[in-house]
Amino acid sequence: MAKLLLCSLAGFSLPVSADNIPLSSPADYVSILLSLALVVALVFMLGYLMRRFNVTHSGSAQFKLIGSMSVGTKERIMVVEVGEEQFLLGVTSQNINHLARLQTPIEVNSSSGEQFKNKLSQFMQGNKKTPGAADE
Repeated sequence: MAKLLLCSLAGFSLPVSADNIPLSSPADYVSILLSLALVVALVFMLGYLMRRFNVTHSGSAQFKLIGSMSVGTKERIMVVEVGEEQFLLGVTSQNINHLARLQTPIEVNSSSGEQFKNKLSQFMQGNKKTPGAADE
């Protein structure tokens, strides 16, 4: 009754046919359950891929995380680049400490995650390149 009322208010009409039978067999319920499980698995898989390849926006071009290393359960040491300078930071769950300014910058090779992120952003912007082509 409520479905009919909502459809009539929205201007839609419900089709009347023999196919509109209620779910009665266990196969119908299994099909719905498997579809739901597939959607939930897809959401978790996309979340894992985004976390694995660090697809999130990383701030601006002037501020970059160069590297990070865990030194405890909740403690990390990070190298951050701001402009042309690099800083060594100690990060805990409660504060961030400036440890040193690096005299010689650390050169970072592009990781596979960074390459994937760059290729994905190029593809999304419409600059499609062939997968085996060398970057200029």
